[in-house]
Amino acid sequence: MRNKIVTADAAAALIPDGAVVAIASSSGLSCPDRTLRAVGERFAAEGRPRNLTVFSPIAAGDMYGIKGVDHLARKGLISTIIAGSYPSGPSSLPSPAIWEMIGRDEVAAYNVPSGILYDMARDSAAKRAGVLTKVGLDTFVDPRRDGCRMNEAARARGEIVKLVEFAGDTWLHFPNHDVQVAVIRGTTADEYGNVSMEHEGAVLGGVDLALAARNAGGIVICQVKRVTAAGAISAQQVHIPSTLVDYVVVDPDQAQATETDYDPAISGETRRAAASFKPEPWSVDKLIARRAALELTGDSAVNLGFGISALVPQILIEEGQSDAVTWVIEQGAVGGVPLTGFQFGCAANAQALFPSPQQFTYFQGGGFDCSLLSFLEVDADGSVNVSRLPARPHLTAGCGGFVDITTHASKIVFSGYFTAGGLKVSAGDGVLRIEQEGKIAKFVPEVGHVTFSGRSGLARGQDVTYVTERCVLKLREAGLTVVEVAPGIDLERDVLARAGTPLQVAPDLKLMDARLFRPEPFGLALPARSAAGASATARKAA
Repeated sequence: MRNKIVTADAAAALIPDGAVVAIASSSGLSCPDRTLRAVGERFAAEGRPRNLTVFSPIAAGDMYGIKGVDHLARKGLISTIIAGSYPSGPSSLPSPAIWEMIGRDEVAAYNVPSGILYDMARDSAAKRAGVLTKVGLDTFVDPRRDGCRMNEAARARGEIVKLVEFAGDTWLHFPNHDVQVAVIRGTTADEYGNVSMEHEGAVLGGVDLALAARNAGGIVICQVKRVTAAGAISAQQVHIPSTLVDYVVVDPDQAQATETDYDPAISGETRRAAASFKPEPWSVDKLIARRAALELTGDSAVNLGFGISALVPQILIEEGQSDAVTWVIEQGAVGGVPLTGFQFGCAANAQALFPSPQQFTYFQGGGFDCSLLSFLEVDADGSVNVSRLPARPHLTAGCGGFVDITTHASKIVFSGYFTAGGLKVSAGDGVLRIEQEGKIAKFVPEVGHVTFSGRSGLARGQDVTYVTERCVLKLREAGLTVVEVAPGIDLERDVLARAGTPLQVAPDLKLMDARLFRPEPFGLALPARSAAGASATARKAA
């Protein structure tokens, strides 16, 4: 066999004009950043490659130093981007270059749920007719709404999803996009091109994207941290076989995740002691996360999203309930402790690192028990926007796996603040105090972008809860219904009058548990999960 090791510059030179380039990454986690940087540098020097279509199931890069797709965010280099999510970070940092290109209509941009993009790669590889799915019906994915299009350039380019009738039912159809180049990543490659992933924090969709490129007659470029002699990697450890790898780029400095060179607990090689997880500082975010934790049951599989919800695992650790549930996150970790901050998407002490495409299949079919997610806006129908910033609609991190997760989830808990724009609140002594009210209502007549359809959720019989600092609401036939208010809060003045849309009030309205509003542990005890009840709920949601 030939030696497949090449420089990053040589790999970049292999990408032709007009190619569909698929990238395996999850923000700063397992991002083939050095290879993507070489592509951008080649374009700056030579003006090639041009007019690429980027196909990225999860965001490639972030705003903290791992630039990912931002290396390619140059006018003329890419003409179209189809991504599950986009680089993101705090508003205090400059917007990613790809966001600015989208806002200026310099690239036709589409936001497609991450799981569907992996499905598209598999269907393209198998020469099937494209993806037929119900994931995304009645959300922004649906062509009756936005059809995944993010800007005017995408609307001018055309549709990538159609509404079709099949076997007496309504479906979304995503035609195939044949991949000419796959840029993926691993840890170690031998000289033949067999790749292992022992230092990676997630087994993303590298195999699926490589299959799509290989079966379309394209090429596969795999970036790794190190190389070894031919045949030195045990067959049991090979995640990507040599038959799917054409070229190997070596970057000895590749980071495991953003600002994390290497942590063996992330890749499952060692285990962190429970005492090493520092308690979450007292905050209103923490009290919201505590209330969300009360929605859990023991011995359940729970999906976890970004934002306030990501604090819940730490709440369980502090309450002595660290093993009460099994966390499942879209990057593929099963069990352990999902991490926050720069390491979001990784988990320490995971039981397994499941390939992300298979994790999405698990989510799409509703095989888990509960999902803890965040919201930007909620409307009168209970629909949720988490994918488009209301004030700056072209600046968005996208939906990621949110739509895949929520379509058939039996139970969903959305967490967030009741208002925004200057809100100042404090909690202590068992009560909540509003020191300055927010100027922007987050409960509105109609959300600007439907990432979760409340109307469809009701039709599917999903159990949907919205947790805020001052109240808890449920999605019911009569509409959004306040079922709990915080101690210290006046229902009329602080809730009903501050909502931008009418709310219903439950006849058995309760006070939120006062223990949530004190900094000390509150004695969380999760009720046992009812297997029969969970099965019935899942069947109803399906």
